[in-house]
Amino acid sequence: MAKTKLTKTELKAQGIYYDAPRVWTLDDVAFHADDRAVLSHWLHNKGTKYAKPYEKKTKALLSREMWNCLCESPCMVRECFQQQAFFPDVFDIPFPPPEKPRFTFIDLFAGIGGIRLGFQSVGGKCVFSSEWDMSATKTYEANFGEFPFGDITKVPTTAIPDFDILLAGFPCQPFSIIGDGAGFEHETQGTLFFNIEKILLEKSPKAFMLENVRNLIAHDKGKTFQVILRHLEEAGYHVYYKVLNALNYGVPQKRERLIICGFKKPIPFDFPKPTTEHERPRISEILEPDSDIDPNLYVRKEIRDSRLSRLKNPCFPKPYLSHENVAGSITPHSFSCALRAGASANYLLVNDERRPSARELLRIQGFPDAFRIVVNYGQIKHQTGNSVAVPVIRAVAEKMANVLFGEIPHESF
Repeated sequence: MAKTKLTKTELKAQGIYYDAPRVWTLDDVAFHADDRAVLSHWLHNKGTKYAKPYEKKTKALLSREMWNCLCESPCMVRECFQQQAFFPDVFDIPFPPPEKPRFTFIDLFAGIGGIRLGFQSVGGKCVFSSEWDMSATKTYEANFGEFPFGDITKVPTTAIPDFDILLAGFPCQPFSIIGDGAGFEHETQGTLFFNIEKILLEKSPKAFMLENVRNLIAHDKGKTFQVILRHLEEAGYHVYYKVLNALNYGVPQKRERLIICGFKKPIPFDFPKPTTEHERPRISEILEPDSDIDPNLYVRKEIRDSRLSRLKNPCFPKPYLSHENVAGSITPHSFSCALRAGASANYLLVNDERRPSARELLRIQGFPDAFRIVVNYGQIKHQTGNSVAVPVIRAVAEKMANVLFGEIPHESF
């Protein structure tokens, strides 16, 4: 006997749905930046103790049905999820947190997540992030499914879950040769170190890692750095520091940054050893095919001719990267100079012909190609200039994780 074709209503009665599901995103329920941060943090931590600081506000944001579907009533979940898809913008991301984390961390002054990538790759899970720049938060959310909280000076410590490691690439302008040189006298950013200190004192994590420009050591004849070291030690930490050059850690960029690590217990710690030169990607490996380059990235003929006329070594083999120094001379290299957020449009050129593409800028900082670009070229240029070289952080993260939590398998992106 021929089978009778079931109607859509009959199919639904059996729990079978062919209608397109209703897709819920953060935009549907979180209309303010703080709400977006709370909800995305709760979603990534629900079912664990780290969700507690976000739970009350999240429950107020969601309808009762959605709350039940997400966490309270297992008998309702199957029916709800057959008809609805919840928050793909939070979970359908290139860099999700590890399912079985070995440790937790918080990501302060997070930028676009370079420090997070390094520590997440060795088994860490982020339970709190903070970044005030809205363009950077857009990039961060697109890659990690988490919208960072804003100004850390306005976030009470009680709103931060307990964690194992504090991470912070705190703003470098007050201490940088490029910046204003105001140090701790700076009206705003110069005092942000003390917000880090407050969190260390109140949360007492196992360890921390801070990143800053190398000139922090020399600022105000070394007095600024001595203040920082004294405060970190008085907070109960054994402190190690060293200037690391990204060029020595598998990145085609000469970028020297100060890394400060601290541990509650007197743990012997060594910074990672440099890699060999042959492990560094060649410029040809990070450049995109000419056919993929936006024509707008090519400089005008007069700019190209002017740079070539001032090129220190006209016979330098292509491809190369060159930059114009303060004196106006053009030097070709087989690696990049340090990317800078505030650099002029033609500060760094490929073969003195064009500016690096957005993807090439990310590669120069060691970001994997899965990293999503969701902002315009000017914004990604600024963001990469403010970011960290990911392989440097990953090497430090592996060292810290090994001494704190035992050997952790090294993941590749």
